[in-house]
Amino acid sequence: MLVHIPHILSASQLDQVHTTLAQAGDAWVDGRITAGFQGAPVKRNQQIDEHSAFARALGDMIVGQLERNPLFISACLPHAIYPPMFNRYGEGMHFGSHVDGAIRVVPGQHGQKLRTDISCTLFLTDPTSYDGGELEIDDTYGAHRVKLAAGDMIAYPASSVHRVTPVTRGERVACFFWVQSMVRDDQQRAQLYALDGAIQTLNQTQADEGARTTLVGHYHNLLRMWADA
Repeated sequence: MLVHIPHILSASQLDQVHTTLAQAGDAWVDGRITAGFQGAPVKRNQQIDEHSAFARALGDMIVGQLERNPLFISACLPHAIYPPMFNRYGEGMHFGSHVDGAIRVVPGQHGQKLRTDISCTLFLTDPTSYDGGELEIDDTYGAHRVKLAAGDMIAYPASSVHRVTPVTRGERVACFFWVQSMVRDDQQRAQLYALDGAIQTLNQTQADEGARTTLVGHYHNLLRMWADA
């Protein structure tokens, strides 16, 4: 399930992000420092050192926004969020086809591990300011190209083969992170997401109250059955 989540960050928050990243200096490092065996040979970008104060401050702000976003909560059913990271692609940079590692050790948490059920990319750059740099995600229906407005985010199964196409003009800056969901199965999450969307629509139209109560009950019973929390 691919879900476009708009307006995670406002214009003023995007300004704050870009101001902070412009001050990061030596905190920008070779992106291969966090790549695994599969990813390192095909990864050509830069990223902020995830232990830096810049990453922590901006990451905390973004997590705060996510926790207040009902679409993110509905689509991802988050149990834990990996601290957001930040990358940039200049001209000629790219990230070839790969699958994200299944388990990541959370920095600064004494070996705490997080299962990567969902990958998220939060776009931070105006898409008209650079060419290339599309996020391509493969599923059973083929490759989906994603290039969103600054402040918008795409969430997709971390099990997907994906890539970032070469940037041919300008610079692409983004935030990326992973979510361990309470429901690890993507198809089950998709069913719950669709059901929750239907319930919200019925609530807005003041549809039959008894039917709405029944649907809410089914939603929570399925969540109770499938959730690992």
